[in-house]
Amino acid sequence: MTEAEGEKKPARVVVADDQTVVREGIVMLLGLLPGVEVVGSAGDGEEAVRLVGELVPDVVLMDLRMPRCDGVEATRRIRARYPGTQVVVLTTYADDESLFPALHAGARGYLTKDAGGDEIVRAVESVLSGDAGLSPSVQRRLLERLSEPEPKPAEAEAPDGLTARETEVLVLIGEGLSNQEIARKLHVSTATVKTHINNLFAKTGLKDRAQAVRYAYGKGLVRPRAE
Repeated sequence: MTEAEGEKKPARVVVADDQTVVREGIVMLLGLLPGVEVVGSAGDGEEAVRLVGELVPDVVLMDLRMPRCDGVEATRRIRARYPGTQVVVLTTYADDESLFPALHAGARGYLTKDAGGDEIVRAVESVLSGDAGLSPSVQRRLLERLSEPEPKPAEAEAPDGLTARETEVLVLIGEGLSNQEIARKLHVSTATVKTHINNLFAKTGLKDRAQAVRYAYGKGLVRPRAE
């Protein structure tokens, strides 16, 4: 075997982050590490998608909060158009509203920005070998998510043309949960919860949460708890 045949080709990486100092720092860090070759960098999701089309990298290190096109949407586009390129999220945020949409969009790795260079390289190598490149904290959250009971569906038939999810939100309002608590329970954003509430209010003619609670009890969607 020749030396060339015995050498492992470095992973070709594009770095996407809207903060110039952070982006340049990641590029510089990766340039010092073996097994990685940075072939481009992008300041937002639109540019990241364009660079993937031009450079055909193996992996994109993707920030989430970026202008024009955020990291989740950029990941979705990349995985749909260029399935040979994997995405590893590298972000400040590890909350459910960041983590799960990114994974659903097709990211195979998820790291927070306190990850060291070796951890980033391991994540890149993992996703290229078909495994997931997840930080320990993200792995723990996924296990916690799997162990959480699913919200109980409403027992009564959905009234007034409400969808199953709108009825589910209504039940949780009736149980006294806040928008933030409903979002965490359903693993969606608070903006999504507000949209469901606006829709169900429009369909039922309800004006506020107090009316929604009375309505949920009146329709048999929520029952008083036994003392």
